[in-house]
Amino acid sequence: MSLSKYHLNSRFRMIAVAFVASLTLGTLTAFSQGSVPLAQDAPDQYTVQEGDTLWDIAATFLRDPWYWPEIWYINPQVENPHLIYPGDVLALVYIDGAPRVTVGQASSYRLSPEARVTPLTEAITSISYDSVSAFLSRGVVIERGEVNNLPYLLATKGDHLVAAAGNIIYVRGTGAQPGERFNVVKIGDKLIDPETNDLIGYQGIEIGEGTIRTSGDPASMALVTSKQEAKQGDRLIPTAVEVPLNFFPKAPSSNIDGQIIAVVGGVTQIGQYQVVVLNRGSNHGLGVGDVLSVWQRGPTVRDHVEGGSVRLPDEQAGTVMVFKVYDRIGYGLVMEATNAIHTEDYVRNPT
Repeated sequence: MSLSKYHLNSRFRMIAVAFVASLTLGTLTAFSQGSVPLAQDAPDQYTVQEGDTLWDIAATFLRDPWYWPEIWYINPQVENPHLIYPGDVLALVYIDGAPRVTVGQASSYRLSPEARVTPLTEAITSISYDSVSAFLSRGVVIERGEVNNLPYLLATKGDHLVAAAGNIIYVRGTGAQPGERFNVVKIGDKLIDPETNDLIGYQGIEIGEGTIRTSGDPASMALVTSKQEAKQGDRLIPTAVEVPLNFFPKAPSSNIDGQIIAVVGGVTQIGQYQVVVLNRGSNHGLGVGDVLSVWQRGPTVRDHVEGGSVRLPDEQAGTVMVFKVYDRIGYGLVMEATNAIHTEDYVRNPT
């Protein structure tokens, strides 16, 4: 059974994978000075602080943070040039007339045999754990076609029609061993692509969490927590899914023109650091780290002078950075919101 096309947002273990980018000096595009617009008050140096994210640092130097890969200069003297740590000093320099940011004076300290040893988990991440906490604690999105592949609740011990925390339930389709943990979810509303009217997936409702007691088919599970009653047919999803925190913000390599189809948490107006679901995924060329502009369609107004109706120009409303993709959907974190963002607003390549 494939477990790669759905994501449970409840109590998930965040796995910050090591930041291994493919960017090298040979692949950097030569930019003339001014081709990558710097922030108006870009400093000559910046000391990395605990709690910083790569997006924060990029915005310190650049007007448009997604240009970061174009100016990041890999210092061959640094042991792992892709990682940035608190205490590192980043310097803005010009190489062949083009702006570059590189690890400055702190790099020699890191090379010393007596220097501090910093675990990879302390490296600066692209986005913060707190920023995606809603993604980890609320809601489920399951892609179309995966529902029937998920394990399900068969029965409750004692012939109860419903189960709650403390009950023993029997489940089918897990193949799991004792001690493995699963979240129990109820299949909710359909997610419909507003462009094509196709069914993309389903919203889910978290019911609770349980631990496998005995393996088999059916297997027995102890329902440890419950937010509402679990019933026959409710589905199971493992509690651990990898969500990378380390990646370069970048413009998409493909032309992306999609829409926001849902927001984690169910609110109608979306602001900064909320998680949104997009009707674009890897099948459309969307990738982790891709930055998209959010646009709102201009309203149609009546022209009282010449008659008829005129649609006003679209307005940019914010910026989203993608942090998780599946075949047909992607998850993005709202990094900037100049206006209240709504479902069905458009997402496009940044300009």
